[in-house]
Amino acid sequence: MSENRVLSDILIKNGRLIDAASATDCIADIWIKDGKVEKIQKKEQADQNEKDETDVGSESMVIDAKGCFVMPGLIDLHVHFRDPGFTYKETIRTGAMAAAHGGVTTVCPMPNTKPVMDNPVIVKETVERSKKEACINVLPVGAVTIGQMGTEVTDIKGMVESGICAISEDGKSVMNSNVYREAMKIAKECEIPVMAHCEDINLVAGGVMNADSNADKLGLKGISNAVEDIIVARDILLAKETGVKLHLCHCSTKDSVRMVKEAKEDGINVTAEVCPHHFILSTDDIPENDGNYKMNPPLRSKEDVQALKEGLRDGIMEVISTDHAPHSEEEKGRGFEKSPFGIVGLETSAALTYTELVLTGYLTVMQMVEKMSYNPAKILGIDKGRIQEGCDADLMIFNPETEYEIDAKEFASMGKNTPFVGRKVKGKVEYTICSGKVVYPFS
Repeated sequence: MSENRVLSDILIKNGRLIDAASATDCIADIWIKDGKVEKIQKKEQADQNEKDETDVGSESMVIDAKGCFVMPGLIDLHVHFRDPGFTYKETIRTGAMAAAHGGVTTVCPMPNTKPVMDNPVIVKETVERSKKEACINVLPVGAVTIGQMGTEVTDIKGMVESGICAISEDGKSVMNSNVYREAMKIAKECEIPVMAHCEDINLVAGGVMNADSNADKLGLKGISNAVEDIIVARDILLAKETGVKLHLCHCSTKDSVRMVKEAKEDGINVTAEVCPHHFILSTDDIPENDGNYKMNPPLRSKEDVQALKEGLRDGIMEVISTDHAPHSEEEKGRGFEKSPFGIVGLETSAALTYTELVLTGYLTVMQMVEKMSYNPAKILGIDKGRIQEGCDADLMIFNPETEYEIDAKEFASMGKNTPFVGRKVKGKVEYTICSGKVVYPFS
């Protein structure tokens, strides 16, 4: 790929434009000016259109994207930036850089920070800091209850006014159904989604991995599918009663897929996401005592993995998110039982999805764009996730032919905790552009 790195306006030449919002799949040139997509010219129109490369100013950047996909910037509905409170794991700045490295231009950080993202003041501070420190769009998620203690609903309306895009108790579930219902009613009034972490804490009982023969072999306590499924069922029923837009986070079981399908058929406003680690790895892949395979919900059975892949293929599960959860090397080195839950994912999600779902025939490239950009934008109700004239110039250039092994040492994230080290993938983010600025490669 060739380029002129003096940044002003940008011309992206010869790329394969994939835009789910308009069902566009064609070779095109794209002009970016003042942070917006100014012009899209399909290549067969070139001879009839006066606008060509000669219209690009001497200070403009020209990117030859021949052989590459030009896609809307990815939108990750589920990340953890650990800032404030746990900045030895990740900061707004490093999390945003990790996102840019992975082709992600908008993220939704979860509220389990310290202090918890549970009031308008901390939301406003985070929004203001993100504008200064992040190279991409950061839309914080507010907590459902004060301190995430599960007893008293937060000032949801005030947090919406300060900049949250949704509410969630991620990291745990609100076990008091009445409290949760009241929060859902307010979220419905505010026209924001509720992002649900589905986990019956009373059933976890110290479990650290899927409840199966592998847990028995490793001598570890298991987490059954019912831990997730019971809360999925409850939250769907509460969404049916309140009419709120419910988004189920990091689904991992076959019955979650079945219940989402049935809820949609019943007209309930529910959407669901799946993370790459859940549609790729199963409990059979866990090596003995490696904390990088410990996440919540845990890796499930091969039968669950297959159901998740089919759910994505069939449009039941509309979103692919990462649940990016960085931890220090020391924390993850404590062994499976004592290390914290969570893995990083922002910098590997595009390549893993392309390799494991597109190249295997479960998804088309267009469906990949739908699930990683267009659908998330619709759930948030934001004018993103598309490449059309006049829209924000948030996009990525993805080379589908590049093959490599994942190397955590190359991550921009402070967290290197991934089970995918050494895994061979195909597809690499060459450029990420956010609001008309090249944010990756890093200058």
